[in-house]
Amino acid sequence: MTRDELEERNVAENLDALMTLDPRGYGVCHILYDGARKYTGEPLTLHSAKVLCDAVKPGDVVLILVGFVLLPHKVPEMDGTVGSILLARALVRAFGAKPVLVCPQDSVEAIRRCAAVVGLHCYEDIATVKELPLSMGVVAFTKDKTEAPSQAQMLYEQANPAAVVAIEAAGANALGVYHNALSQDVTELQAKTDALWQLLKEKGVPNIAIGDLGNEIGMATIADHIKRYVPLTAPGECRCGCGGGILSATAADSIITATCSDWGCYGLMAALAYLRRDIEVMQREDMESEVMRVASRNGFIGMTGSLLPGIDGFSTHMNVGIVSLMRQCTNYALTRSHESDRWFGPVLDKGFFEGK
Repeated sequence: MTRDELEERNVAENLDALMTLDPRGYGVCHILYDGARKYTGEPLTLHSAKVLCDAVKPGDVVLILVGFVLLPHKVPEMDGTVGSILLARALVRAFGAKPVLVCPQDSVEAIRRCAAVVGLHCYEDIATVKELPLSMGVVAFTKDKTEAPSQAQMLYEQANPAAVVAIEAAGANALGVYHNALSQDVTELQAKTDALWQLLKEKGVPNIAIGDLGNEIGMATIADHIKRYVPLTAPGECRCGCGGGILSATAADSIITATCSDWGCYGLMAALAYLRRDIEVMQREDMESEVMRVASRNGFIGMTGSLLPGIDGFSTHMNVGIVSLMRQCTNYALTRSHESDRWFGPVLDKGFFEGK
């Protein structure tokens, strides 16, 4: 291992640790991370950021699948949505890419309004997004399972994406049933973006899935681990009567698991900032809080159902704190790590990091 490889590795370890802080204390984030880390073999944030760096070039479309509609109000949640809007900005900054969010119709108008907060024009026509600078797209995906394959094919042909990222996107189990975290059947509420994910996977499009429980697109990547250790995920454990458990049936090539999906997305953006040597790829603290406020004012809700800004029960202050720590740790490495150069060689000589 070289000096720069050690720095890179430990920056990513910091980001992984921050995205899996466990304020709730019940440990699911650590269970998921253990399985995902064994699958990936390196820090999750770094692994997925490298996937994007290898795949995405200026002008390329990146599809971002997002949107979980919650009971009892039947409106979409903030987790995933806030991260996806900020990721769209990061992809434009890092690569000059053309991000397109694919979501339930319920989310479209609010996403258009949030786009302005991150400085992007938002269009529902992919051709327009490709043509115009500083642009992102938003496309409503059908909730009708029979229509999903044809819309998926159409989107693939229109976008020809270089990569796809799913962030807290609802995923059906092996029986085709979508569940919320309480294992209730929410199939009729969800966009059937599994069909698009599977098509892109079959076409060889690089993919990254971000989740925080197991009922999201891509989480079957570590299916055996999740079914063994996470409640409600194994066959027969869900309470809706289908008997299939809440675990999504779709797998991913790259996976990020975190305490909440948006924190995983923040870690991904910070890792991108490090690899691109540009801290501004990651949002500043004031942008984080403003996106959360605008999202809540336009109808997105937290896990608790509240219209106050919050992501999975975590306040604006908590989310801004996570973002701030990620930015500071990453920027320190970018700007001040060489002040400690005299330590890298002696540390490496001791051999602790060999084979890690």
